[in-house]
Amino acid sequence: METRILKVVRQGEAFSVQSAKAEAGQIQKCNIVLKELGGKFENEFVCAMLGSLAACRFYEGDVVVATLRFSTHEYQNQVFQEVLATDIVKLNR
Repeated sequence: METRILKVVRQGEAFSVQSAKAEAGQIQKCNIVLKELGGKFENEFVCAMLGSLAACRFYEGDVVVATLRFSTHEYQNQVFQEVLATDIVKLNR
C-alpha cells in the first residue's frame, strides 16, 4: 500500500455489488479518479472505494491524502489491475 497526496478529478455515485465477504452478500462501491499533484500530465488513478468509504463524498479539486492498494487478478486468461482506496482524508484549505 502507498499513501499519497492527490487531487480529486471526479467521483461517481455509490452502487451495490455482490460480495462473499459482506454479511448481507452485498457491499457499496464507488469509483473515484485521483490525480498526482504537479501539472496537467501527472498520473491519474481510477480507484474503488468500498463499504462505508463509498458513502463519503469528495468534489473536483479537493486535495486528499489517500492510501491506495494496488493489485492484479487474472480472469479468462487476461490480467487486470485494480486500485483500491482503503482510506481517504480531505486536507483542509
